[in-house]
Amino acid sequence: MTKGEKAEMMFKSGCNCSQAVAVAFADEIGMSEELVKRLTIGFGAGMGRMREVCGAVSGMTFVISALYDGDKAEIYERVQNVANAFKEQNGSVVCKELLGLATKGFDSPTPEKRTNEYYKKRPCSQIVKIAADILERYIENNPV
Repeated sequence: MTKGEKAEMMFKSGCNCSQAVAVAFADEIGMSEELVKRLTIGFGAGMGRMREVCGAVSGMTFVISALYDGDKAEIYERVQNVANAFKEQNGSVVCKELLGLATKGFDSPTPEKRTNEYYKKRPCSQIVKIAADILERYIENNPV
């Protein structure tokens, strides 16, 4: 199973976007899936459903921060590298833009129920797959 497939499966099992991507790499960062879920829950839906930076990108950032040693500039460069690859494939790194929402201000903090209709109108399961695949390739090309 690829990291993208695992992230997609985790999202479809109830994880938010940030959790889904980060949990796919739990073994690599040496943390339990439960700990990763707890540490990344607030980054979902563009940071606490504020629809800002996509949670999948935040999940990638969490994994990079946990995996690589370096000063701020080195880590920021790694984050920008994967974020740029994500933006190239998706057109944005901003949640509301990815979802085509006209949100002004914060969204309700209550997540929508995960139904078949939810998955039809939200590209999130595909977005987390793309994010995890990008990160998996990055790590392969930039060993820890």
